[in-house]
Amino acid sequence: MPVSSSATTLRDASAVDARIDDLVARQRKFFQSGATLPREFREAQLAALRDAVAKFEPQLYEALHVDLRKNKAEAYGTEIGGLLADARHAQRHLRRWMRPKSWMSPLLVALSRSHVHAQPLGLNLIISPWNYPVRLALVPLVGAIAAGNVAVLKPSEVAPATSTVLAELVKATFSDEYIAVVEGDALVAQKLLARPWDHIFFTGSTQVGKIVARAAAEHLTKVTLELGGKSPTIVMPTADLDVAAHRIVFGKFVNAGQTCVAPDYVLAHGSIHDALVEKMTGAIRRFYGHDPRQSKDYGRIVNSRHFRRLAAMIDPAKVVVGGDTDESDRYIAPTIMTDVAMDDPVMAEEVFGPVLPILRVADLDDAIARVAERPEPLALYLFTRDSTEEERVLSRVSFGGGCINNTIMHLGDGDLPFGGVGSSGMGAYHGHASFETFSHRKAVLRTASFLDPSLKYPPFDDAKLKILRKLLR
Repeated sequence: MPVSSSATTLRDASAVDARIDDLVARQRKFFQSGATLPREFREAQLAALRDAVAKFEPQLYEALHVDLRKNKAEAYGTEIGGLLADARHAQRHLRRWMRPKSWMSPLLVALSRSHVHAQPLGLNLIISPWNYPVRLALVPLVGAIAAGNVAVLKPSEVAPATSTVLAELVKATFSDEYIAVVEGDALVAQKLLARPWDHIFFTGSTQVGKIVARAAAEHLTKVTLELGGKSPTIVMPTADLDVAAHRIVFGKFVNAGQTCVAPDYVLAHGSIHDALVEKMTGAIRRFYGHDPRQSKDYGRIVNSRHFRRLAAMIDPAKVVVGGDTDESDRYIAPTIMTDVAMDDPVMAEEVFGPVLPILRVADLDDAIARVAERPEPLALYLFTRDSTEEERVLSRVSFGGGCINNTIMHLGDGDLPFGGVGSSGMGAYHGHASFETFSHRKAVLRTASFLDPSLKYPPFDDAKLKILRKLLR
């Protein structure tokens, strides 16, 4: 049941409300019928989703190129391939995930066994962003389907071509009483958030995440927030600088830097700062040529508003490579800036684009202190071959997830939970974590009835108290 952006005018607001209310009512009725509960149903829907993605693959490539100038290899590697792998992983492990966990209960509740059952949450709203508009809409859906839920997807209107294809894909694959897409702008999102969902899964900025959390609080709705932040990369003298340069450049400039876990700034030890910058400059040339504008492997900024925000961060006096911009083409060259201060505009907020500031640090303690000055980041990357340095960062710095001697590739392991902490988000997903995110862990104690000791019942005396003290130690 697509709702077009044109339906968000004041004249049509009541019609949008009516259509959303009807959809919500039908989805809740379908969920309450129990149709989504059997494992065979869930596995069939995961298979249907995989088949639909394969069928719509050409249209998805075309839409991603229109919205973000993504080439086919990048689109498959960062969007479609990971999605298909996640759905396949869920199919393969669903029987085990659904099996209730059980164990013998403690002596206090003797003759009992404790159980945890995974119960689907019910009606889910999934709000996805524009930067990876296929993956970040459909990977959460994999978790919702695997856990036995119904769901409404709200793709980002900032990537309109992909939003349209997603709506077509879902409509051709599922009944809208089960899975539906609602398209539209921020007003449509507000109307959706006003409804009493059982769970809201939001991926986007911290600023909008706060709005989502407030809306969810009105109905005491469970909420999962996948947000962002300034993700640091720390490079120490023991690092392999050639490897570090390649992996930082790749993680930063894939999708033209529009990645929530991209390295946002680099803290380089003073002794290797200049060598690292030189090697990163060489990596940019190897990846994208001397004129990245001509490279088929380099994307574009999603729209003019984001282009102007990013262009304002570039200080020409501090640019060592890149800095070229062309708003008519939404092009910003892969850009590295040095001699950056912590109060420069590029350090004021998450960059979310192809501009990378590099700052000198005196030692690891200096780097840790600078990271601690900011809210908890979604990701952190450390390049070192010193296990002591690794342990110090992992034990002292709070962040959502990350890599040692790599960037962004922790998303490639479907068994690793992905999520933020503090201002970078709450909750996690991917693999089994997705199943748990879209499930309620229902605790049940099952007790035999052939014996009913009087110990727990009044009247109480000193003898009973003595026994209780022993049982509860």
